[in-house]
Amino acid sequence: MQIPEYYNPVARDIAQALIDGFNKHYRLFRECNQKARQLFDDADWQGVQKAIRDRIQFYDDRVSETVARLNTEFHADLLDDDIWQQAKLYFIGLLTNHKQPELAETFFNSVFTRMLHRDYFNNDFIFIRPAISTEYIESDPPSYRSYYPAKSSLRAVTKRIIRDFGWRRPFADLNRDTAFLLRYAHEFLQGIWPKPEANFQIQVLSSPFYRNKTAYIFGKVVNGGNSYPFAIPVLHDAAGRLYLDTILLEPWRIGVLFSFSRAYFLVDMEVPSGYVQFLRGMLPSKTKAELYTMLGLQKQGKNTFYRDFMQHLQHSDDQFVIAPGIRGLVMLVFTLPSYPYVFKLIKDVFGGPKEMDRATVKQKYRLVKRHDRVGRMADTLEFSNVAFPRHRFTDELIGELRALAPSMMEESEGSIVIKHLYIERRMKPLNLYLMSCDAAEKERVVRDYGLAIKELASANIFPGDMLFKNFGVTRYGRVIFYDYDEIEYMTDCNFRRIPPAPNPEMEMSGEVWYPVARNDVFPEEFGTFLLGDPVVRKTFLKYHRDLLDAGFWQQRQQRIREGFIEDFYPYPEEMRFVNRFASAGQGMERIPA
Repeated sequence: MQIPEYYNPVARDIAQALIDGFNKHYRLFRECNQKARQLFDDADWQGVQKAIRDRIQFYDDRVSETVARLNTEFHADLLDDDIWQQAKLYFIGLLTNHKQPELAETFFNSVFTRMLHRDYFNNDFIFIRPAISTEYIESDPPSYRSYYPAKSSLRAVTKRIIRDFGWRRPFADLNRDTAFLLRYAHEFLQGIWPKPEANFQIQVLSSPFYRNKTAYIFGKVVNGGNSYPFAIPVLHDAAGRLYLDTILLEPWRIGVLFSFSRAYFLVDMEVPSGYVQFLRGMLPSKTKAELYTMLGLQKQGKNTFYRDFMQHLQHSDDQFVIAPGIRGLVMLVFTLPSYPYVFKLIKDVFGGPKEMDRATVKQKYRLVKRHDRVGRMADTLEFSNVAFPRHRFTDELIGELRALAPSMMEESEGSIVIKHLYIERRMKPLNLYLMSCDAAEKERVVRDYGLAIKELASANIFPGDMLFKNFGVTRYGRVIFYDYDEIEYMTDCNFRRIPPAPNPEMEMSGEVWYPVARNDVFPEEFGTFLLGDPVVRKTFLKYHRDLLDAGFWQQRQQRIREGFIEDFYPYPEEMRFVNRFASAGQGMERIPA
């Protein structure tokens, strides 16, 4: 873009300061992602979790630095509108050949809205819509590599794909793993897998995706107008060598890897829009917002989500209503029936015996954002000062807001502004789900509920309030925890057995005869408030009786304190090669099952 010579040099310097702030952010972001390869090679699983956790704060730190610089050097909070409009034009000019223009625009918005009043948010001073296209931005190296099996054998090409990632650790038996992979793919894609003589290609994203103890390879087989996505998890065996654990070929199963209940990936990208575009070709049901978020670019995901939400409001006419289910004591929850999300805000006064304040609740949500969610906790998008069209709210919902959270809302003739808000993927509350499903499904979901609690415990999370109303069932039938106001680290809890009563009269009185400290937990009591339904009780005791024993929890605590990181597989155990091909797998005993 050509900038007229008469433009104010202060505006030009502000634009340069903004791009400097963003470039510093993305440089540090990439350096963190690049370290993931070393952490994976070193089997430093604590380091992987720390990198994902620490990286979340990078963005806000750079925004704060840039705000401080603009206020110190330019007294930016006192500048008039003309300078800000010019600064935006200069900024657009600086993005012409930028590799991450969409992220830089979001950074500009974050800095601007941090400094100035929200009255400016919906005008020409910020990027309401993208100004720079992200199509066809060149990357060096390219975002993905292409391989042509017709020029050699498919097995040789598959092995080359794996080796091209350049991991330092050797593979235990890449010939064996490649044979299993191709055998599984041929069985799954029987009749549609390209013939050996076909002129097809395999496209693979250039950087592996790291999370927990796994590196993922994402790609697709392209044969004419057809494409077949795949994901290959690479793990360490007990001897420290690498192996291919399975291959995922169904788009919905690959999509589960990008679920809102998982931790963000560490992946090195020069041009993130190229990765998002490639992944959307593999997973058309995933939105850009979801993919940017799972790539660790949660601010871009949040910005894209909000744009999509505003678009949805323009093309829908239903009203926001109070979310179905038992009303919470801490959070007021509402939803838009035509949109698959819920909106949660913290009440002014908590109901019942809750002993906490707003700051504590916010801290619990930050804990979940930074923690490994192991596929069992819902991620949230946090927003401030969100304006909704007033006529889209039911009278009942407005009444609830006025009664329970008046400090969190501002009303005008045409809008309602919520000052602080969490947005979560909508799920069916587990208590309602159990009331409507058949016996077989009830057994399956109660078993998955217990597994969810055990997996959270292994990840150092104690849910606190384990009532069914605090869990939801996803569209894939998976049980997810979503109420965080009583969440605690496992290592902060004191799991105890109830001591014997000193006499029968004391035991029958219903009064507690033993001292109870704040973080004391008595697992024997769980059955009292969880297992009133005889069918639920029978199933729960069949699969998860150990959850009622303090010894189970103490054992999990000990493993956490010893630094042990559990294995969590975001796909069924029967899909793992160790289980599917164990009888044919020489050396498979070296792989942890």
